[in-house]
Amino acid sequence: PEMMAEAAKYNADNGADIIDINMGCPAKKICNVYAGSALLQNEPLVARIVDAVVRAVDIPVTLKIRTGWNTENRNALTVARIAEEHGIQSLAMHGRTRACMYHGNAEYDTIRAVKQSVSIPVVANGDIDTPEKAKFVLEYTGADAIMIGRAAQGRPWIFREIDHYLQTGTKLPPPSVAEIREVLVGHLHDLYAFYGYERGTRVARKHISWYTKGLKNSAVFRARMNTLETAEFQLAAVAGFFDELNAHSARLEYEPAEVALAA
Repeated sequence: PEMMAEAAKYNADNGADIIDINMGCPAKKICNVYAGSALLQNEPLVARIVDAVVRAVDIPVTLKIRTGWNTENRNALTVARIAEEHGIQSLAMHGRTRACMYHGNAEYDTIRAVKQSVSIPVVANGDIDTPEKAKFVLEYTGADAIMIGRAAQGRPWIFREIDHYLQTGTKLPPPSVAEIREVLVGHLHDLYAFYGYERGTRVARKHISWYTKGLKNSAVFRARMNTLETAEFQLAAVAGFFDELNAHSARLEYEPAEVALAA
């Protein structure tokens, strides 16, 4: 608790607007050092950490959790009440236990129960990958907001799609090929600048795959992308792929769902 409080104060003193405590991360390397969602196994420690961090700063403190450590130890309701009692301003919740990782379906019933048990804002997270799903989750859980994670990988425009659907009840057309090409190329240059060209090229492969997964005729392109060793070749391949897309349609076109999954 003392280390967390010190870290929170450091960030607050250096201009942070909020402090977000992550007790939701399921990664093995995080849980092995008793951080992330591993903390959900120790409710008294959760209380001490939250209390220490809230007391250390004058800015809002928020918390991210899962439904529990495993299916035999779902304690989200208890942890949510602890959070509220100790001054947490909002609670984001991924609807799976740590043991579930990202398998199975998100537990929207648990998120709904948590929302009904506390008065602080609750943010629903997990499996929200379409505008329709976003609307359903908001209505079913009663959550105050939703959080998008994996669905935004390679698809940052999902946020405007969801916002538009919630506001109007209608779906936006797919983005233009030209726009997404520009976004992806800008993203790649940012990766090269941050990591350096050699490592940046390797890191960029998964991002290119995310951006293009499901697009027509993308499977061969993605496989080839993993063999390219330089940023120059990578950028040229991306340009060629999007030129081909644009020759067929000005807007992104996706394969049928079953074809995309197979790819």
